[in-house]
Amino acid sequence: MRVLFTTIPEKSHLFCLTPLAWAMRAAGHEVRVASCAELVDVIAATGMTAVATGRNDGISEAMTANRQSQEEWEEASWNELDPAKLTYEGELERIQLAAYGSAMYNEPMLDDLVEFARSWQPDLVVWDPLTYAGPIAAGAVGAAHARSLCFADVWVMKRQLFRKLAADVAVEQRRDPLADWLGARAEELGGTFTEEFATGQLTIDPLPDSLAIATDARRTPMRFVPYNGPAVVPDWLRAPPERTRICMSLGASNTERYGGDYVSKGSILEALAELDAEVVAALLPAQTAELGPLPDNVRVVESVPLHALLPSCSLLIHHGGFGSYANALVYGVPQLTVTTPVADQLYRGAGLEEQRAGLLLPHDLATPDAVFDRVSTILGDADFRQQAGRLRDEAVARPAPAEVVPVLEELVEERRTAPWRTA
Repeated sequence: MRVLFTTIPEKSHLFCLTPLAWAMRAAGHEVRVASCAELVDVIAATGMTAVATGRNDGISEAMTANRQSQEEWEEASWNELDPAKLTYEGELERIQLAAYGSAMYNEPMLDDLVEFARSWQPDLVVWDPLTYAGPIAAGAVGAAHARSLCFADVWVMKRQLFRKLAADVAVEQRRDPLADWLGARAEELGGTFTEEFATGQLTIDPLPDSLAIATDARRTPMRFVPYNGPAVVPDWLRAPPERTRICMSLGASNTERYGGDYVSKGSILEALAELDAEVVAALLPAQTAELGPLPDNVRVVESVPLHALLPSCSLLIHHGGFGSYANALVYGVPQLTVTTPVADQLYRGAGLEEQRAGLLLPHDLATPDAVFDRVSTILGDADFRQQAGRLRDEAVARPAPAEVVPVLEELVEERRTAPWRTA
């Protein structure tokens, strides 16, 4: 069968989809991976066949112009799931902002994605959880579609809670910005909004049950398989570390999209000089350029593959991104999450803390001393390593991507249908 993967133009989202795309292709299926033109070279480097669907050159400029959104916009935080702490008005504002942001990502690629789907006729569309163009393209050609997570599923749980809150609001006062936007775009093609636009006909969840969110959406588990882009293992990484090794990785999105990191890298690295440990700072060239003189125990590296580095580490300090978090999870490495409150990052960091597999430190409290204290706590208590190992065992026990292929083949048999038709 023909399988179309699609993602917004974010490398980290693409990398989470890549192992399943490999598995579908290895099983004999035709695979295409579609995103905006600026991502096609990165897609091609994964070994997959890329399809350019529109351009989104303005997204970085827009995000940099709204850098404060990660720190100051309560509506950008999706971490609170306690119904007693939520209101209809507050969740409506959150969904309004999310629909606006999602449209900025999806609208530039939507028409071209539908056009390609109509010409190529996929049987299945697998979409990143923020790529709402995916289910619309699937409906336009009658393809089955599945949503593959690269977050904890706060998006669907929040939507479920919002709909419950809306039930207590007068019908004439209810609003649903996500349904309004996607419904209007589907109507242009002869379709009608359903909740499957938000949940997929199936949700593929890589998180172990101890950390996942049990929504009402139909779900199937899948093991997270690390992929960090084309990689070469450096010579220094071939030998076992001579002392405790710590990795600090702050990801790419804050630098590339928001104009810089939200913590002081140099000050934190200086504070860690007091440890009897090797600190490997895995940074982008732009991040490295911001550093001054560093302590002797700090090794700054660029483009090192986390999946090769982390097995030798006793701790990962990171910014809350899903790729860093999930890489450490499957290698049983305790984590110190130093993050802004955007998206689900506090939720995932708190989940590790509750499981005693790591600690959470909001970025505005991340002084060098606070980071040092928490690093010392994790390294000084063997239970963190033990509990991280327990979560690793739970994570890698989930079905490999190859084992999920038959589940998706069955979904196609069950849900392939006639395409939408305009009047």
